[in-house]
Amino acid sequence: MATKEECRSALDKLSDNMARADDGIRGAAGFDRSLSCHITDLDTTFTGRFDDGRIEVLDTHEGPPREKAQIRLAMTGDDLVSMVDGELHFAKAWGSGRVKLEAGFRDLLRLRSLL
Repeated sequence: MATKEECRSALDKLSDNMARADDGIRGAAGFDRSLSCHITDLDTTFTGRFDDGRIEVLDTHEGPPREKAQIRLAMTGDDLVSMVDGELHFAKAWGSGRVKLEAGFRDLLRLRSLL
């Protein structure tokens, strides 16, 4: 089971990957939205923002998200690490229910090129 530190590191790696992405993907990433990522097996939530093509984690707390972010993810720590490492494809994980993503329709359209 992935640790909180490994999950935080995976979010940092995802942020770095998006910052280095080509123009098309980086353009999709360049929007400013609040974000929460609930790691279900650790019952920990990372909150922050998508800002200028990067994920900025601002807080970590125990339990589910305290406020409704514009983009909400939920998954196990192992799934987060596997997705960022390229071992788990987001669409398959989302389709099977291993990863939950909630966002407005326009945000979902922009996120599809990232995830």
